[in-house]
Amino acid sequence: MKKDMRIITSAAGLAAALALSAGAAAAQECTTKIGAVLPTSVDWGRPIAETAQFVVDQVNEAGGVAGCTIEMVLRDSQVDPKVGVDAAKALVDLDGVQVLLGAVSSGVSMPILTSVTVPSDVLQMSCCSSSTAFTKLAQEGKTNGLFFRTFATTGVQAAVGAKVARDQGYKSVAILYKNDDWGQDLQALVTRDLEALGITVTSSTAINDAQPSFRAEVTSALSGNPDALYLGLYPNEGTAAVREWLSLGGTQNMIMANALKSDEFRDNVGLQYLGNALGTDTASPRVASADDFVTAYEAKFGSAPNGPGLANSYDATMIALLAMEAAGKDATGDQIASQITRVTDPAGTPITADSAGFAQARDILAGGGSVMYQGATGNVRFDANGDVSAPAVVWKYTEDSVEEVEYLSLTEVDDFIASLN
Repeated sequence: MKKDMRIITSAAGLAAALALSAGAAAAQECTTKIGAVLPTSVDWGRPIAETAQFVVDQVNEAGGVAGCTIEMVLRDSQVDPKVGVDAAKALVDLDGVQVLLGAVSSGVSMPILTSVTVPSDVLQMSCCSSSTAFTKLAQEGKTNGLFFRTFATTGVQAAVGAKVARDQGYKSVAILYKNDDWGQDLQALVTRDLEALGITVTSSTAINDAQPSFRAEVTSALSGNPDALYLGLYPNEGTAAVREWLSLGGTQNMIMANALKSDEFRDNVGLQYLGNALGTDTASPRVASADDFVTAYEAKFGSAPNGPGLANSYDATMIALLAMEAAGKDATGDQIASQITRVTDPAGTPITADSAGFAQARDILAGGGSVMYQGATGNVRFDANGDVSAPAVVWKYTEDSVEEVEYLSLTEVDDFIASLN
């Protein structure tokens, strides 16, 4: 009996392998392009793009999408709205993509959405844009159901940042924020949440790109003698602003948005000056699929996924490709977008986030069924505005990475936000 079972198991494994091989062979007969506009010229952006490509490779191993090999055409946004829009236009107009991954910064994603993807009926799936301006745009019916993001809105980070200030006993906080859609949104929300907790915001100062010096802005922020500094910045301007802040005698008590979860920022400022700095970020839930992603990532890249947006990039790419599979060959962006709910269906068949899961999904979708995608950030659920909710973490820098200080479950996050309101 045991021998028979081994034969059956081996036969089943061989059949699965042959099916994957046949699918892959069929996929070589045609190629479908998808676009990605991601900040590959910055150290924290490259892993986000590499993670997206990892998904594409897994899907191609499973036979591609709708019988075709997927080619991800990647363009660097340089975290610059104009560069990002030009890149997106080239991908849509020249490469003919119906799916666009990106961008990372809300200030880049928003003009791409309004001037490129919505007018062209292209699905835009962002791993890392968190501004609540996208929610408002969707509520006004101006996204045409074409925008989804696997990263929770800025409201989560703002609330958790305010919680950190309260827990650390800070009575006053100055804010430095990037002068774009993301930074402006974050500044408004964290100001509201700090004040709801009785914490004084002594100043709120915008930081613009490419300035030779931030001395005037930092001097203004220092004038109120705050207990702590809140940083809603990216690594380049964050490094320059914090160096200026420290050189002028500013406190080392800092609260950082997730964009500063960067080796570049830590190394350029110096770990010795960041001992009192705490960061916030959204997090994957404590579920098996999130652990499986970490294991697969480590096997692929040789290190843990410690940078910002990596799990979100994985899920954004896999969900977009599943929706393409559900929509069928030569589907348009709006047709692909309409299938997102079918591949993230709470009542659907659970599938894993890997080659085998994609192959399983293909069969289920072909038979008219739906699937429940279980990914790097758990069982992803989009609301009517294309938004997701997520747990959160508080973190600090270590010599070669970051370390989790506190984990807040989705329920804890939602309860804390409700208490602020």
